[in-house]
Amino acid sequence: MPFGADVKSLLADAAERATRYVATLDDRPVAPDDAALAALAAFDEPLPKSPQDPTATLALLDEAGSPATVASTGGRYFGFVVGGSFPIAVAANWLATAWDQNAALPVMSPVATRLHGVVTGWLVDLLGLPVGTGAVFVTGTAMANTAALAAARDQQLARVGWDVQANGLFGAPELSVVVGANAHATLVRALGVLGLGRERVVRVATDEQGRMRADRLPDALGGPTVICAQAGEVNTGAFDPFPDIVQWARERQAWVHVDGAFGLWALADPSRAHLTAGLADADSWSVDAHKWLNVPYDCGICLVRRSEDLRRSFGAAAGYLAPDASFEVMHHTPQASQRARQIEVWAVLRTLGRGGVAELVTRSCSRAEQMAAKLRSAGLEVLNEIVLNQVLVRAASDEQTVALVDAVQREGTCWCGPTLWKGRPAMRISVSGWATSEEDIENSAQAIVAAARTVGEALS
Repeated sequence: MPFGADVKSLLADAAERATRYVATLDDRPVAPDDAALAALAAFDEPLPKSPQDPTATLALLDEAGSPATVASTGGRYFGFVVGGSFPIAVAANWLATAWDQNAALPVMSPVATRLHGVVTGWLVDLLGLPVGTGAVFVTGTAMANTAALAAARDQQLARVGWDVQANGLFGAPELSVVVGANAHATLVRALGVLGLGRERVVRVATDEQGRMRADRLPDALGGPTVICAQAGEVNTGAFDPFPDIVQWARERQAWVHVDGAFGLWALADPSRAHLTAGLADADSWSVDAHKWLNVPYDCGICLVRRSEDLRRSFGAAAGYLAPDASFEVMHHTPQASQRARQIEVWAVLRTLGRGGVAELVTRSCSRAEQMAAKLRSAGLEVLNEIVLNQVLVRAASDEQTVALVDAVQREGTCWCGPTLWKGRPAMRISVSGWATSEEDIENSAQAIVAAARTVGEALS
């Protein structure tokens, strides 16, 4: 029977295949070619009628699957603010997967509970957040935003005497939600999921870089209010003016939430203090560890100034759930059972240390500046101030910009994504992978410039 196979040999085979995959990343195009995509047809088979050899299953997965992956963990992937995975994060992930721990309750995994406490303390210290801030690990910033905004909704309505968890939103006092005009789509989606509405928000105008304009914050709002600010606009990397936003909120007893999917890590880099002033004075923050911290998917972090605000929204009671004096994760997140994402975060933070995380941010920002300078000098238009890790580029015309993105992706040296900026096409370059070197930037910039010239000649 395959379930009685030699586990040690099977896992060693998997490790060898995974190691070979990582070792050959630099020798392949970032995106899979047509032959690799066609070979995925090997997976299109009927469900076997009887058990199969697990070594053959693993071989099929590797031989048909590995060539058809996007090499996003390499040094030349610049799409979607996707980091790679530090080797220590991969190794910790493998061990944690073998442990197969459910991090929901202390009794289910003492090691996950202890590491949760350690990592929470490290994060609060590293990011300079208020002492006592709580953290929970979820699938990504989309869910971190949802969790934080649920806590914000319930706290603000509790402040005026309404218990959302007991009574729902039917008949509740009106809750105002304020967002910037450049708020990320997943934050707006979270508002819809939470019954706060995608369209009934108050949208505040933004400047030419996508920063919320503090002088346009509304005066007339009364009652419970949540304001959502942004650390790292998804196209430009710009930061909202947090001191002004927090002051506005405190005058109204409003909750301040910061969507910091990648930008929150700038708090770890002292050289970015001009961007992050006032950021730590918010009430909740969301960030991805699978972006700039470079741990494997999926891993988002929701941080809330008072952990009890999460428990108000997500506590669950059942006869078989005996209370524990330690932090019970399932009572502070939307999910009950959950993998111990904090293990990989612990492994990276312990390995890099404070200085290593700061250097990671600084290095990525320097690589972004290097890319922008090379593209600008070649005649491409760089649309944003390079304040973080984002580079926004446009060719001579909209038609050429669209064609440029397609040409870069097909050529394969690097991968950059399309976006819309101020209603027009642009190419977005996100530098957040730990493995991205100066040589990677040099080679990628040359490939982009060559593609731009080809496209320009073809469309002129």
